[in-house]
Amino acid sequence: MNQRNLDEIQQKHQWLNTLLLQVAAERDKDAFQQIFHHVAAKIIAFGHQRLGSQGLAKDLLQETMTSVWTKAHLFDADKGNAITWIFTIMRNQCFDMLRKVQHNREDCLGDSIWPLVDSSPEESETIVSSEQQRFLLDHLALLPSKQRQVVQGIYLRELTHQQLAEELNVPVGTVKSRLRLALEKLRSRMEQYDD
Repeated sequence: MNQRNLDEIQQKHQWLNTLLLQVAAERDKDAFQQIFHHVAAKIIAFGHQRLGSQGLAKDLLQETMTSVWTKAHLFDADKGNAITWIFTIMRNQCFDMLRKVQHNREDCLGDSIWPLVDSSPEESETIVSSEQQRFLLDHLALLPSKQRQVVQGIYLRELTHQQLAEELNVPVGTVKSRLRLALEKLRSRMEQYDD
């Protein structure tokens, strides 16, 4: 990269810093709009790549720029440049969205597997065969003990993640991770069984 390119990048950083400081000090909508137009395509591209959905990418843009507007007063040009600050907000918003997507996926996985275990024998015959139910329960028994313990606590004993974490004396994140791994294994085995 030559000196001219470096100078252009430096000027762009200063321009964005000035705009963001105007948003912070004066709630300048024109400055905010210029920032928005400068970063929107980059945020959409990042979101689409990481979240795998154009709709979620647009949500990421919306959430990021809402945070930029409301938190502009926290920007400190002495500690870094505006683009880095904005992209840090974007990355954190993306992580939050990925956690929500993963949590929703776990809920869907659990909802599709556990009615089989919870239903009475008469009901289960209308949903799945007794052979499928036996298969599921057998595979539950094959899970590693810590994963099986979490699955049983959440679905059979109907404890919340927090209650189970306290009972097992582990962080809630550990409970969620074990549950996710267990449900993925059960789902995979059920799909193989159905083939």
